Amino acid sequence: MKYTVKTFGITKDILGDRLVTVEVKGNTVADLRKHLNESYPSLAELQSLFIAVNKKYAEDHIALTETDEIALIPPVSGG
Repeated sequence: MKYTVKTFGITKDILGDRLVTVEVKGNTVADLRKHLNESYPSLAELQSLFIAVNKKYAEDHIALTETDEIALIPPVSGG
């Protein structure tokens, strides 16, 4: 399956662009997360990384379609 992933903050720096298309074996958020961590090892080093599907935080068991809006939500710091 091919997915277009929106990136923000540090994830944009790691993946190299604001929109990235990835080809993943599988169709769940867990499959996507595994692919991204293997393809971009720096992602696995982040304290937290949320994946949003269609503007809602998604758990790993959620099934994906190629038309879903997928976004990587990196850790946020502030004060």
